[in-house]
Amino acid sequence: MHPGGRFRARSGYDAAAMLEPVTLEGRYVRLEPLTIDHVDALADVGCEPSLWTWVPAKVASRDDMRRYVDVALADQARGMALPFVQVERAGATVVGSTRYGNIAMEHRRVEVGWTWIGVPWQRTAVNTEAKWLLLRHAFETLGCERVELKTDVLNARSRAAIERIGGVEEGILRHHMLTASGRWRDTVYYSILHGEWPAVSARLLARLP
Repeated sequence: MHPGGRFRARSGYDAAAMLEPVTLEGRYVRLEPLTIDHVDALADVGCEPSLWTWVPAKVASRDDMRRYVDVALADQARGMALPFVQVERAGATVVGSTRYGNIAMEHRRVEVGWTWIGVPWQRTAVNTEAKWLLLRHAFETLGCERVELKTDVLNARSRAAIERIGGVEEGILRHHMLTASGRWRDTVYYSILHGEWPAVSARLLARLP
């Protein structure tokens, strides 16, 4: 059993904690608060075009990455997001980014997304454990009732991954986002509720080595 894998009942909703930068530590990955100092390390692993196929943003250079980080930090300053860098513990290497977004403290709701990982670390334990850390913190520490996830309706791989862990499809928002290529993206939404978290946690932990 992964450390902390046993489900703990929430003691109450901590609205202030939702906006407080925090480090989430696992066996394979550490999620650290994103800062402007991470731009170079993120650019080293994040300018591969395939990483941005299904997201509205396009990052192809260090300047693009700087703008990407600036937007994330601006959203954090407005209380809308809490962004992280993903650090592979084995090599102490920054390998990607993820975040809480669309934070709605009054409704005990948050979205997990904006996730990308450098190609050499894809299909490893990093992404699985990062999702588990974020969901566990949302449900067990922050006291969220609902966590949302979304993806491009055409992104079959992402949809299958969300459904495999127990995300429930809720619907499709047509022409929801205008991508950097000029294509209108239809977005499919999923959710996980607090009562569903024990089963989702078990599925994620079963996928870890």
